[in-house]
Amino acid sequence: MSEADVTYSDVKFTKSRDKDKGKASPSEDTTYSEVKIAKTAPQPPAELTGPQQPAESNKRSCPTSVTAVVVVLLVLLVCAASALGYTTYQNSQTEEQLRSLRVENEELKKNITGRKCEAKPCLIFNQTCPKEHCLKCEEGWERFGEMCYNFSTNKLNWNASRDDCQRRGGDLVKIESREEQIYLDEILRNKMKEPEDKFWIGLTDSVNEGEWLWVDGSPLNESLKFWNGDEPDNWRGKNSRGEDCARMGERGGAEDNESWFDQSCEKLNKHICEKSAETGQLECVTSRPSLRAGYRT
Repeated sequence: MSEADVTYSDVKFTKSRDKDKGKASPSEDTTYSEVKIAKTAPQPPAELTGPQQPAESNKRSCPTSVTAVVVVLLVLLVCAASALGYTTYQNSQTEEQLRSLRVENEELKKNITGRKCEAKPCLIFNQTCPKEHCLKCEEGWERFGEMCYNFSTNKLNWNASRDDCQRRGGDLVKIESREEQIYLDEILRNKMKEPEDKFWIGLTDSVNEGEWLWVDGSPLNESLKFWNGDEPDNWRGKNSRGEDCARMGERGGAEDNESWFDQSCEKLNKHICEKSAETGQLECVTSRPSLRAGYRT
Protein backbone atom coordinates (compact mmCIF):
# COMPACT_ATOMS: atom_id res chain seq x y z
CA MET A 1 0.00 0.00 0.00
CA SER A 2 1.50 3.38 -0.95
CA GLU A 3 1.87 6.36 1.30
CA ALA A 4 -0.96 8.12 -0.43
CA ASP A 5 -3.20 5.33 0.68
CA VAL A 6 -2.51 5.69 4.49
CA THR A 7 -3.75 8.27 6.95
CA TYR A 8 -2.07 8.49 10.37
CA SER A 9 -3.98 9.43 13.47
CA ASP A 10 -3.18 9.61 17.22
CA VAL A 11 -5.71 8.08 19.53
CA LYS A 12 -5.57 8.81 23.25
CA PHE A 13 -7.02 6.33 25.76
CA THR A 14 -7.61 7.34 29.44
CA LYS A 15 -7.61 4.68 32.12
CA SER A 16 -10.60 4.56 34.41
CA ARG A 17 -10.06 5.51 38.06
CA ASP A 18 -9.87 2.89 40.74
CA LYS A 19 -12.30 3.87 43.50
CA ASP A 20 -10.22 2.22 46.16
CA LYS A 21 -6.92 3.57 45.18
CA GLY A 22 -7.88 7.11 44.12
CA LYS A 23 -6.43 8.87 41.02
CA ALA A 24 -4.07 7.13 38.66
CA SER A 25 -0.69 8.59 38.03
CA PRO A 26 -0.39 10.93 35.02
CA SER A 27 2.14 8.70 33.36
CA GLU A 28 -0.31 5.91 33.21
CA ASP A 29 -3.29 7.97 32.05
CA THR A 30 -2.66 7.90 28.27
CA THR A 31 -1.88 5.17 25.80
CA TYR A 32 -0.97 6.09 22.23
CA SER A 33 -1.63 3.83 19.34
CA GLU A 34 -1.06 4.18 15.60
CA VAL A 35 -4.09 3.65 13.38
CA LYS A 36 -3.75 3.25 9.69
CA ILE A 37 -6.79 4.12 7.54
CA ALA A 38 -6.72 3.08 3.88
CA LYS A 39 -8.22 5.62 1.51
CA THR A 40 -10.94 4.31 -0.70
CA ALA A 41 -10.22 4.78 -4.38
CA PRO A 42 -12.68 7.28 -5.85
CA GLN A 43 -15.36 5.63 -8.01
CA PRO A 44 -15.91 7.10 -11.46
CA PRO A 45 -19.19 8.91 -11.71
CA ALA A 46 -22.05 6.90 -13.20
CA GLU A 47 -22.61 9.52 -15.85
CA LEU A 48 -19.30 8.74 -17.60
CA THR A 49 -20.39 5.29 -18.78
CA GLY A 50 -23.97 6.27 -19.70
CA PRO A 51 -23.48 8.15 -23.00
CA GLN A 52 -21.44 5.38 -24.56
CA GLN A 53 -24.48 3.11 -24.96
CA PRO A 54 -26.56 5.44 -27.24
CA ALA A 55 -23.53 5.84 -29.52
CA GLU A 56 -23.54 2.07 -30.01
CA SER A 57 -27.30 2.16 -30.60
CA ASN A 58 -26.94 4.92 -33.21
CA LYS A 59 -24.39 2.85 -35.11
CA ARG A 60 -26.83 -0.04 -35.22
CA SER A 61 -29.78 2.19 -36.35
CA CYS A 62 -27.94 3.73 -39.33
CA PRO A 63 -28.49 0.76 -41.74
CA THR A 64 -32.15 0.68 -40.77
CA SER A 65 -32.56 4.39 -41.61
CA VAL A 66 -30.88 3.97 -45.02
CA THR A 67 -33.15 1.03 -45.84
CA ALA A 68 -36.22 3.08 -44.94
CA VAL A 69 -35.11 5.93 -47.22
CA VAL A 70 -34.53 3.50 -50.14
CA VAL A 71 -37.99 1.97 -49.66
CA VAL A 72 -39.61 5.41 -49.66
CA LEU A 73 -37.74 6.39 -52.85
CA LEU A 74 -38.84 3.16 -54.56
CA VAL A 75 -42.46 3.78 -53.59
CA LEU A 76 -42.25 7.34 -54.96
CA LEU A 77 -40.70 6.03 -58.21
CA VAL A 78 -43.50 3.49 -58.67
CA CYS A 79 -46.11 6.20 -58.01
CA ALA A 80 -44.46 8.53 -60.54
CA ALA A 81 -44.37 5.78 -63.20
CA SER A 82 -48.03 4.97 -62.60
CA ALA A 83 -48.97 8.65 -62.82
CA LEU A 84 -47.04 9.01 -66.10
CA GLY A 85 -48.76 5.97 -67.61
CA TYR A 86 -52.17 7.23 -66.56
CA THR A 87 -51.43 10.69 -67.98
CA THR A 88 -50.35 9.19 -71.33
CA TYR A 89 -53.58 7.17 -71.50
CA GLN A 90 -55.65 10.25 -70.65
CA ASN A 91 -53.90 12.26 -73.38
CA SER A 92 -54.72 9.63 -76.03
CA GLN A 93 -58.35 9.61 -74.90
CA THR A 94 -58.44 13.41 -75.01
CA GLU A 95 -57.06 13.48 -78.57
CA GLU A 96 -59.75 11.03 -79.69
CA GLN A 97 -62.44 13.13 -78.03
CA LEU A 98 -61.09 16.31 -79.65
CA ARG A 99 -61.24 14.64 -83.05
CA SER A 100 -64.87 13.66 -82.51
CA LEU A 101 -65.67 17.15 -81.22
CA ARG A 102 -64.23 18.73 -84.36
CA VAL A 103 -66.51 16.62 -86.51
CA GLU A 104 -69.50 17.44 -84.31
CA ASN A 105 -68.58 21.13 -84.38
CA GLU A 106 -68.57 21.19 -88.18
CA GLU A 107 -71.92 19.42 -88.19
CA LEU A 108 -73.34 22.00 -85.80
CA LYS A 109 -72.03 24.85 -87.94
CA LYS A 110 -73.65 23.29 -90.96
CA ASN A 111 -76.98 22.86 -89.18
CA ILE A 112 -76.93 26.37 -87.71
CA THR A 113 -76.12 27.98 -91.06
CA GLY A 114 -78.75 25.88 -92.79
CA ARG A 115 -81.38 26.92 -90.26
CA LYS A 116 -80.42 30.57 -90.58
CA CYS A 117 -80.85 30.37 -94.35
CA GLU A 118 -84.22 28.67 -94.01
CA ALA A 119 -85.44 31.00 -91.27
CA LYS A 120 -87.83 33.83 -91.87
CA PRO A 121 -86.32 37.30 -92.37
CA CYS A 122 -85.29 39.00 -89.15
CA LEU A 123 -86.93 42.13 -87.80
CA ILE A 124 -84.99 45.26 -86.91
CA PHE A 125 -86.30 48.62 -85.76
CA ASN A 126 -83.99 51.07 -87.49
CA GLN A 127 -83.24 52.21 -91.01
CA THR A 128 -80.02 50.17 -91.36
CA CYS A 129 -80.62 46.72 -92.76
CA PRO A 130 -77.41 44.75 -93.49
CA LYS A 131 -77.75 41.65 -95.63
CA GLU A 132 -76.28 38.50 -94.12
CA HIS A 133 -74.62 35.99 -96.42
CA CYS A 134 -75.01 32.26 -95.88
CA LEU A 135 -73.97 29.06 -97.65
CA LYS A 136 -76.56 26.52 -98.68
CA CYS A 137 -76.89 23.31 -100.71
CA GLU A 138 -79.72 22.29 -102.97
CA GLU A 139 -82.04 19.46 -102.06
CA GLY A 140 -80.35 16.05 -101.97
CA TRP A 141 -76.93 17.49 -101.11
CA GLU A 142 -75.29 17.75 -97.68
CA ARG A 143 -73.04 20.66 -96.71
CA PHE A 144 -69.70 20.47 -94.91
CA GLY A 145 -67.73 23.71 -94.73
CA GLU A 146 -67.97 25.44 -98.09
CA MET A 147 -68.73 22.27 -100.08
CA CYS A 148 -71.86 20.25 -100.85
CA TYR A 149 -71.84 16.45 -101.15
CA ASN A 150 -74.16 13.96 -102.81
CA PHE A 151 -73.89 10.28 -101.90
CA SER A 152 -75.27 8.50 -104.96
CA THR A 153 -76.72 5.02 -104.53
CA ASN A 154 -76.48 4.25 -108.28
CA LYS A 155 -73.80 1.64 -108.89
CA LEU A 156 -71.66 2.66 -111.87
CA ASN A 157 -68.07 2.22 -112.98
CA TRP A 158 -65.60 5.01 -112.19
CA ASN A 159 -65.91 6.93 -115.48
CA ALA A 160 -69.72 6.72 -115.53
CA SER A 161 -69.79 7.89 -111.90
CA ARG A 162 -67.73 10.93 -112.81
CA ASP A 163 -70.06 11.72 -115.72
CA ASP A 164 -73.03 11.54 -113.33
CA CYS A 165 -71.40 14.05 -110.94
CA GLN A 166 -70.58 16.43 -113.78
CA ARG A 167 -74.20 16.37 -114.98
CA ARG A 168 -75.16 17.49 -111.47
CA GLY A 169 -72.78 20.45 -111.65
CA GLY A 170 -69.90 18.91 -109.70
CA ASP A 171 -67.31 16.13 -109.92
CA LEU A 172 -66.13 13.10 -107.98
CA VAL A 173 -64.99 14.21 -104.54
CA LYS A 174 -61.45 15.50 -103.93
CA ILE A 175 -60.42 15.10 -100.28
CA GLU A 176 -58.24 18.03 -99.16
CA SER A 177 -58.10 17.77 -95.36
CA ARG A 178 -58.19 15.25 -92.52
CA GLU A 179 -61.41 16.85 -91.25
CA GLU A 180 -63.06 16.23 -94.61
CA GLN A 181 -61.89 12.60 -94.60
CA ILE A 182 -63.26 12.09 -91.08
CA TYR A 183 -66.59 13.65 -92.05
CA LEU A 184 -66.99 11.46 -95.15
CA ASP A 185 -65.90 8.35 -93.28
CA GLU A 186 -68.56 8.91 -90.61
CA ILE A 187 -71.29 9.48 -93.23
CA LEU A 188 -70.39 6.32 -95.17
CA ARG A 189 -70.52 4.11 -92.08
CA ASN A 190 -74.23 4.88 -91.83
CA LYS A 191 -74.87 4.49 -95.56
CA MET A 192 -72.98 1.24 -96.20
CA LYS A 193 -75.04 -1.95 -95.96
CA GLU A 194 -72.16 -4.42 -96.29
CA PRO A 195 -68.34 -4.28 -96.28
CA GLU A 196 -68.10 -4.15 -100.12
CA ASP A 197 -70.70 -1.39 -100.37
CA LYS A 198 -68.01 1.24 -101.05
CA PHE A 199 -68.02 4.62 -102.88
CA TRP A 200 -65.87 5.93 -105.74
CA ILE A 201 -63.79 9.06 -105.09
CA GLY A 202 -62.04 11.29 -107.65
CA LEU A 203 -58.58 9.68 -107.46
CA THR A 204 -56.89 7.56 -110.18
CA ASP A 205 -53.47 6.45 -111.47
CA SER A 206 -54.80 5.35 -114.87
CA VAL A 207 -52.50 7.80 -116.72
CA ASN A 208 -49.22 6.61 -115.12
CA GLU A 209 -49.12 3.59 -112.83
CA GLY A 210 -48.33 4.64 -109.24
CA GLU A 211 -48.87 8.36 -109.95
CA TRP A 212 -52.17 9.13 -108.23
CA LEU A 213 -53.98 12.23 -109.45
CA TRP A 214 -57.23 13.91 -108.45
CA VAL A 215 -59.89 14.66 -111.07
CA ASP A 216 -58.67 18.29 -111.32
CA GLY A 217 -55.19 17.03 -112.31
CA SER A 218 -53.49 17.83 -108.97
CA PRO A 219 -51.19 15.13 -107.48
CA LEU A 220 -52.07 13.31 -104.27
CA ASN A 221 -50.60 15.07 -101.24
CA GLU A 222 -48.36 12.54 -99.49
CA SER A 223 -49.27 13.99 -96.09
CA LEU A 224 -53.00 13.61 -96.83
CA LYS A 225 -53.50 10.04 -97.96
CA PHE A 226 -55.67 7.48 -96.21
CA TRP A 227 -54.90 4.11 -97.80
CA ASN A 228 -56.00 1.09 -95.82
CA GLY A 229 -53.31 -1.41 -94.84
CA ASP A 230 -51.18 -2.45 -97.86
CA GLU A 231 -53.30 -0.51 -100.32
CA PRO A 232 -52.87 0.39 -103.11
CA ASP A 233 -51.73 -3.07 -104.26
CA ASN A 234 -52.81 -2.98 -107.98
CA TRP A 235 -54.17 -6.54 -107.71
CA ARG A 236 -54.60 -8.20 -111.13
CA GLY A 237 -56.53 -11.28 -110.01
CA LYS A 238 -59.79 -10.32 -111.72
CA ASN A 239 -58.57 -7.76 -114.25
CA SER A 240 -55.26 -7.87 -116.10
CA ARG A 241 -55.21 -4.06 -116.19
CA GLY A 242 -54.90 -3.98 -112.43
CA GLU A 243 -56.62 -1.50 -110.10
CA ASP A 244 -56.32 2.12 -111.19
CA CYS A 245 -59.20 3.86 -109.41
CA ALA A 246 -59.82 4.66 -105.74
CA ARG A 247 -62.90 4.00 -103.65
CA MET A 248 -63.50 4.49 -99.93
CA GLY A 249 -65.57 3.21 -97.01
CA GLU A 250 -65.06 0.88 -94.06
CA ARG A 251 -68.37 -0.14 -92.50
CA GLY A 252 -66.84 -1.17 -89.17
CA GLY A 253 -64.56 1.87 -89.01
CA ALA A 254 -60.84 2.06 -89.74
CA GLU A 255 -57.87 3.08 -87.62
CA ASP A 256 -56.95 6.73 -88.27
CA ASN A 257 -59.81 6.79 -90.82
CA GLU A 258 -57.66 4.95 -93.37
CA SER A 259 -60.46 3.72 -95.63
CA TRP A 260 -59.15 4.06 -99.21
CA PHE A 261 -58.84 1.03 -101.52
CA ASP A 262 -57.69 0.77 -105.12
CA GLN A 263 -60.02 -1.17 -107.42
CA SER A 264 -60.53 -1.91 -111.08
CA CYS A 265 -62.13 1.14 -112.69
CA GLU A 266 -64.71 -1.17 -114.32
CA LYS A 267 -66.07 -2.29 -110.94
CA LEU A 268 -69.61 -1.07 -110.19
CA ASN A 269 -69.78 1.05 -107.03
CA LYS A 270 -71.73 3.91 -105.51
CA HIS A 271 -70.01 7.29 -105.65
CA ILE A 272 -69.58 10.67 -103.90
CA CYS A 273 -70.15 13.88 -105.87
CA GLU A 274 -68.88 17.27 -104.70
CA LYS A 275 -69.48 20.90 -105.63
CA SER A 276 -69.20 24.34 -104.02
CA ALA A 277 -72.01 25.56 -101.79
CA GLU A 278 -74.21 28.34 -103.09
CA THR A 279 -74.20 31.81 -101.55
CA GLY A 280 -77.54 33.13 -100.33
CA GLN A 281 -78.70 36.19 -98.42
CA LEU A 282 -80.98 36.90 -95.49
CA GLU A 283 -82.88 40.17 -95.75
CA CYS A 284 -84.38 42.15 -92.88
CA VAL A 285 -87.63 44.06 -92.42
CA THR A 286 -86.87 47.68 -91.59
CA SER A 287 -90.35 48.82 -90.47
CA ARG A 288 -91.49 48.33 -86.90
CA PRO A 289 -94.24 45.68 -86.84
CA SER A 290 -97.19 45.72 -84.51
CA LEU A 291 -97.11 43.46 -81.45
CA ARG A 292 -99.71 41.22 -83.03
CA ALA A 293 -97.85 40.90 -86.29
CA GLY A 294 -94.92 39.02 -84.79
CA TYR A 295 -92.44 37.65 -87.32
CA ARG A 296 -93.07 38.46 -90.95
CA THR A 297 -94.63 35.59 -92.90
